[in-house]
Amino acid sequence: MIEKLHAIYPDLYGANYDEKDMDERFLSLVDGHVKQFGTDDVSIFSAAGRTEIAGNHTDHNLGCVIGATINLDTIACVSRRDDSRVIVASEGFPVVDVDISDSGIREEERNTTHALIRGIAEAFRKRGVVVGGFQANTTTRVLKGSGLSSSAAIEVLCAEIFDNLYNNDSLSPVELAKIGQYAENTYFGKPSGLLDQICCANGGIVGIDFKDPLNPAVTPLEVDFEEHGYQMIVTDTKGSHADLTGEYAAVPPEMRLVASYFGKENLRQVEYKDFIANLGKIREKCGNDRALLRAYHFFKENERVEMMLKELMEGSIDTFLMLVEESGNSSFKYLQNVYPSSNPRFQGLSLALAMSEDVLQGEGAHRVHGGGFAGTIQAYVPQYMLEKYISRMEALFGKGCCTRISIRKLPVARIL
Repeated sequence: MIEKLHAIYPDLYGANYDEKDMDERFLSLVDGHVKQFGTDDVSIFSAAGRTEIAGNHTDHNLGCVIGATINLDTIACVSRRDDSRVIVASEGFPVVDVDISDSGIREEERNTTHALIRGIAEAFRKRGVVVGGFQANTTTRVLKGSGLSSSAAIEVLCAEIFDNLYNNDSLSPVELAKIGQYAENTYFGKPSGLLDQICCANGGIVGIDFKDPLNPAVTPLEVDFEEHGYQMIVTDTKGSHADLTGEYAAVPPEMRLVASYFGKENLRQVEYKDFIANLGKIREKCGNDRALLRAYHFFKENERVEMMLKELMEGSIDTFLMLVEESGNSSFKYLQNVYPSSNPRFQGLSLALAMSEDVLQGEGAHRVHGGGFAGTIQAYVPQYMLEKYISRMEALFGKGCCTRISIRKLPVARIL
């Protein structure tokens, strides 16, 4: 087993990983499965978190984004069962035990892993695809609350386990992503988009166009930022996401408020030239300047994503990084998701961006990462500046706040 793992590690974790550490991690997982479930007839699966590269808060209005699967993953040791029970023992959490023969939505299961598993099983049935019982123990290195999509990783992981064990991997990564989204929306009770699940399921860097939300167009890219001399760093500013639901929830409807002026449901259905030509009238009708600024961000970010895809395809890393900076500035000034308007005293993201600017001095790039308001920023740091950059961030936010991110090549998959 170890030899096979050694061969696959680079495609999972990039160039920078501790082989001994990973060996111990996987061997401990298998040993734990044998002790808990009494069988060594197992398979090993892996699903990674994701990083958003561009397209901040545009997917929910059918916009364009760039995302990537990363080197932080959730791994599972799995064995089949002969009944309809799914048992998942996640490190640090109570055991989840669900009989998937019961597909009913249960209100008491909202916001739980039980709901996700039940919803994923039902999504398979709706497609006429087989599901059955399994037992698994898992461990994760996808940071919680960091915008790296630990929940989406779990969703596509469970979907892949069903698909591999019972359907010989018949479904595409996008279909697995849709299954995860269905479970999250319908059973878990969170009205999320499809960005996180597609990035976690697909592997590598992808451009995603949500113009047709039922059939998003996915463009794979092959880029290694480290080969260009840059290390992607995500810095956790240790801000709390408590009481921020209203901040996140306000963004999509404010963009749609502008779209409604034109009788449209989403901004993607509106032309930028029409938006500009009618700006005064929209302002008078909507009575919400922030909505107009967020709409402006949407239109410009969509244009930027198209340019960034082109630059990445052509290997023009310097121009790409310039556009990353533009994206970050747009999020700060127009989207306004770098700190909560309800509590402007706490601006950890703003501080992290300021210190990044001070250290990098025009080299690399930096931007808010993910949903914003609290959490993490993303930076592309020249290799020769890494020590200085991490030291400055740790002095402000504490040791271990910086995570080195590499792009993972493999999709969600059974790896052994």
